[in-house]
Amino acid sequence: QVQLVESGGGLVQAGGSLRLSCAASGRTFNNDPMAWFRQAPGKEREFVARISRSGGSINYRSSVKGRFTISRDNAKNTVYLHMDSLKPEDTAVYYCAAPPPWRVAVGESATDYDYWGQGTQVTVSS
Repeated sequence: QVQLVESGGGLVQAGGSLRLSCAASGRTFNNDPMAWFRQAPGKEREFVARISRSGGSINYRSSVKGRFTISRDNAKNTVYLHMDSLKPEDTAVYYCAAPPPWRVAVGESATDYDYWGQGTQVTVSS
């Protein structure tokens, strides 16, 4: 059974930092891109960051560029999202996502991903 388990969320003041982790189990995702999405109350789920299987190709949504850093440790089957200079508008539930093994093109659309974690709440106070 494939599982993605996020951790590291919490309450932080504006300007603070958090590091989210996503531990995968059930199969290795070392050959797959991985991504982070987020969903704020009343809003649609949105792409945050994506990392290729080697870590050599990384994409971010424009509003988090320069503040968030996605990384992965394939030996641990884990993906991270380090968030600096947090803003109240970053408040959301953050989800880790992985694609099915047969999918070739994996981009920034939530429909590219079949495996999702339960989410971890990030709340940034002003």
